[in-house]
This record gives sequence, C-alpha cells and structure tokens, in this order.
Amino acid sequence: MAYFLFEGRPLTTRGRWFNLVVFALARVLKRLPQLHHVRAPVFILGTGRSGTTILGIVLSMHRDVGFLNEPKALWARLHPGEDLIGSYNRNPARYRLNSGDATPEVIRGAHRVFGGYARLGAAPRVVDKYPEMIFRTDFLRAIFPDARFLFLSRGGLATCGSIRHWSERLGTEVDGETHDWWGADDRKWRLLVDQIVPEHPDLAIHSEKMAELDHEGRAAVEWIVTMREGLQLVAHDGQGTLHVPYEAMCADPRGWAKRLQTFLELPIDPVFENFASVTLADSNRATTVDLPDWLAPIFQATEAALAASDARRDGRHQTDGDCL
Repeated sequence: MAYFLFEGRPLTTRGRWFNLVVFALARVLKRLPQLHHVRAPVFILGTGRSGTTILGIVLSMHRDVGFLNEPKALWARLHPGEDLIGSYNRNPARYRLNSGDATPEVIRGAHRVFGGYARLGAAPRVVDKYPEMIFRTDFLRAIFPDARFLFLSRGGLATCGSIRHWSERLGTEVDGETHDWWGADDRKWRLLVDQIVPEHPDLAIHSEKMAELDHEGRAAVEWIVTMREGLQLVAHDGQGTLHVPYEAMCADPRGWAKRLQTFLELPIDPVFENFASVTLADSNRATTVDLPDWLAPIFQATEAALAASDARRDGRHQTDGDCL
C-alpha cells in the first residue's frame, strides 16, 4: 500500500505516470479531517546507500510500525521548495528547511497525510526513511514536536562505492537530460555545493574544484557533510536522536533491535527481533575510493570523527551495563 499509494516514482524509475495517483490521494487526505493521531513519527536520516532502506524494512516488521520508503512525492506536495532531485517539480529548492518553513498549512497537511497513512495501514507508528531530511530536522520538529530521529552512519568507503555503482547502473538520459544520483542534470549536486558546502570552510576553499569531481568524489563530499550534520544532531538532541552505526548494528542485530524498541518506545515484538537477527548483515565488501589530494584528508578526518563518536557511545553503553 505504501509503495502504490504514498511513495511516488522518482526520475530513475518506470511507471512515473502513477505519480498522478499519489498526488491525487495526497490532495484528498489534505482536505479531509485528520483520520488518525500521528504519535512520535520516526525519521531515518543519513546518507543514501548506507543501509537506511534495510533499517526501514526491518522496522516495518514490528507490528506497530508502518514504513514509508522515501515518500518524497508527498513532501514535494507539502512544501513547494522541497524537491532536491527534481522528480516531482522543478521549483527552486532548498537543502535546509527550518522551523519557519513549517507554516500552519504545511503542519496541517503533514498531519493529515501521515494520519491517513497510519489509518489505512493500521499502523500506530509511522517510520519515514528520507536521508536528506537530516538537513531539515528543525522543520520536522516544528511539524512533529515529538518526532524521533535515527541517524544511520556507515563507513565512507562502502557508502561512496555504493553511490558510484548506483549511479553507473541506474543513471539514464531522457530527452537530453541526465537522470542519476545527482538529480536532473546535477540539480541535487549543484544545490549541495551552493547551499551546504559553504557551511564547511575546509570544503568551501576548494569550491572551484568541485566541478572536477567524479561520482566517488561527489559522494565523498555528500558523505562528509551528512556525517558532520548527524554527529552535530546527536550532540545537540541526544534525547530525541539515536546514532545507529550500520556496522555495529549488523554485528549485534538482536541487541540493536532491543535498543531500537527501547528508544522508540515500541512494545517488545519477538517477530521483529527475530527478523532483525536473520536479516541484518554487513556484506563488508572491500572497496577503495580514489579521491583528490585536497579531499582525501577531509574524508579521513570525518572517518576518525565517526570512530571517536562510536568509541564514546560504546564507553557509555559499557558503563551503563556495569551499573546494571
């Protein structure tokens, strides 16, 4: 139901005519009274190709959860400047949306659309996987003050390699326009460089060299700024955000299933825990990335910052266990 009625079809997929059905349903739900109270929706954030989809699928096996896998068509209908890829409109878009962008109309529409999905799917809790929303958490908080965030991190080598393979495999040319990971004719990439990179002085000083980057180099830039954003979110919103390192989750899937249930205040569900234990596995494919000399040290420093964060988390977890 989520796939056919709520999630939409982005640029690189077939059957995009079906978006008319998704848009029509969203329009109807926005006009109806709210069908279900939306309690503490969960947002999976991070970099694409880092395990966010499998985390969402695993969570969807919990009896109380309904999973929306990148419902960007809905968000594009809720806010006109939201579509970074250009899949659903070509309005001027912004990577960052803040609390001021959550107008009464946007708030009302989001609650009605999410409430409609919760009602139709008989799901007390909604999980929305939309990685780029990590740059819009103030916007989401203004809409859903009780929202919970799952920041999923994964090592840069694996993530960048996966993005490269995805774009090479699924990138297409349509009427002279390139459609790939970076949007319609690099729309997403240009927005990232113009709007997010200037916030990072060590990257901004190399802005003129950004145009020379290949898929791996671009992926490295996206991964760096996203991981920094996630670590900052965890530091400033520890109560409402859980950092989920992909590799650690795959090493102890049952333990992380229990931790997720506790953090999200979900009832214990053995089916969910068993599914996690047999589904989550890190392929651990060895890979390398060939980055320019100016970018490699920044990439490595971000890897080190992630490792330090993981070490601090493990230390706190061990201390908590000792106290228990």
